Amino acid sequence: MRVFKTLEEVSAAAGEELGTSEWLTIDQDRVNVFADATGDHQWIHVDVDRAKDGPFGGTIAHGYLTLSLVPYLGSQVLTFETPGAKLNYGTNKVRFPNPVLVGKRIRAHVALADVAELPKGKQATIRYTIEIEGETKPACVAETVVLLLP
Repeated sequence: MRVFKTLEEVSAAAGEELGTSEWLTIDQDRVNVFADATGDHQWIHVDVDRAKDGPFGGTIAHGYLTLSLVPYLGSQVLTFETPGAKLNYGTNKVRFPNPVLVGKRIRAHVALADVAELPKGKQATIRYTIEIEGETKPACVAETVVLLLP
């Protein structure tokens, strides 16, 4: 776990690979709860019987479910304990190159892609590559942007 206590430490780590989270199994219950929360009940996510004959041979996680796990997976790799506010500013370049079949395990590879100076504080861009166990293509590649204020 990489803990950043000062804005200077954050700047010094720009471009570094920070580590990898633990594996997390994507189960049908998680997918169903996400479908209920978002109203996205597309059969490829929630209809286990129909999905067996579908394009993926089973149900798959929503892409946005995978993306929504970035904070959880990332918290196993890094944390900002800098003095001021930490604000989620947005997300860049999100792609879902490979579906996550229910029952598969995922984990996040995390890098501090860039740190930009702001008039007050820093803007950190964190790159996440969500790997699927046993697959060569990732499930998700995304950059999150965090504002770190003094």
